[in-house]
Amino acid sequence: MSRYLISTWEPEVPAFWQSRGKSTANRNLWISIPALMLAFAVWMVWSVVVVNLPNIGFTYSTNQLFWLAAVPGLSGATLRIFYSFMVPVFGGRKWTAISTASLLIPAAGIGFAVQDPSTGYPTMLLLSLLCGFGGGNFASSMANISFFFPKSQKGYALGMNAGLGNLGVSAVQFVVPLVITAAVFGGDPQTWIKGEETKHMWLQNAGFIWVPFIAVTAIAAWFGMNDLASAKASFAEQAVIFKRKHNWLMCWLYVGTFGSFIGYSAAFPLLTKTLFPDVNPLQYAFLGPLVGALARVAGGWISDRLGGAVVTLWTFVAMIAAVLGVLHFLPAAGTAGSFWGFFWMFMVLFACTGVGNASTFRMIPVIFLTLHQRACAGKPAAIQAQAVANANKEAAAVLGFTSAVAAYGAFFIPKSYGTSIALTGGPGAALWCFIGFYTTCIAITWWCYARKGAEMPC
Repeated sequence: MSRYLISTWEPEVPAFWQSRGKSTANRNLWISIPALMLAFAVWMVWSVVVVNLPNIGFTYSTNQLFWLAAVPGLSGATLRIFYSFMVPVFGGRKWTAISTASLLIPAAGIGFAVQDPSTGYPTMLLLSLLCGFGGGNFASSMANISFFFPKSQKGYALGMNAGLGNLGVSAVQFVVPLVITAAVFGGDPQTWIKGEETKHMWLQNAGFIWVPFIAVTAIAAWFGMNDLASAKASFAEQAVIFKRKHNWLMCWLYVGTFGSFIGYSAAFPLLTKTLFPDVNPLQYAFLGPLVGALARVAGGWISDRLGGAVVTLWTFVAMIAAVLGVLHFLPAAGTAGSFWGFFWMFMVLFACTGVGNASTFRMIPVIFLTLHQRACAGKPAAIQAQAVANANKEAAAVLGFTSAVAAYGAFFIPKSYGTSIALTGGPGAALWCFIGFYTTCIAITWWCYARKGAEMPC
């Protein structure tokens, strides 16, 4: 048996948790976090690259640029469906190492492709699709970490993993504009002529900068993480979640929280540039994902204390208020709008998505543990122990699958903006649709989980 495989894992037993469980769980968590951070960075790197392509001689149309920004969301969300079930099949250690190493392909590919303005659009589109590897990693990472921690600390653990992992979105939007200004990895610079001013940039660094970190982290995962025998399950065993009503309800709610976070992150730079042409969006774009990621860490802690459902409910209320604020500050006929009002309303919106990301993920393990415990109430201890194991496996699969469905927000939100602008001249129609969707999320959360007498209070 491999020395990396743990045969007995009982985090709900206090003696086990204090003697060896806590230290092992934390070690796996603290390797998982940078792996997930790099995954998000590679997934969202096109949000920065597309802004710079026209400056260095690429002649793609505006619609083509929007597609390059949106396609990683489409492929990442689709891959998450498959990644959701990989940890119980292959093991968390092996899958984390392999999926992290796969990020080397799009990172290095972008570095080489952007150095030649004659690179064909199909090549760029393929690299954009491959960046979906980073998006897929979230599903398997969250499923893996959920196995390691007891019920009382799942909100903290999932909040830390996802919240600090989400910092990869902010990191890519902060780091790339800096590293493309210097010959960090050598190579010829690209020339950017802006009016009478000539600048040089090394856009290849947008991909190359992540390569050494990906390699080191993949090695750390292979030698530093563990596989859990109790987490083993075939796809058929996990597929029971498709029959669970609460799987589909939580998919809907997580689209509202994480789908909003990742969609707004992908679209914010381009939307800002479109609405406020005199503003350099790359000076501010990283702040939204940063606020959302840090809010997710806090949201996990708050949800462990107040309950995931009540936090989720009020988060959606606040998100509607923030979107109304964005609408108020948009440019309109005869007015230039207010960039700073627009910006701060989006910061509130990003913070709300972060808190909601944590609170919804806190709900899932509690829902499925309660579901299985109710089913075996009064039965022998062995049956109850097996019920807990089954609940953990189902919850992990649901965590991954809901994240897969929600990740389509990285595609649909940018495309919603583009469609709204094309049809109406502004993003307002898309924003009103988002408000309508958040209203349905409030209704579902209140009726199923938050009200007195709810079917599954959590």
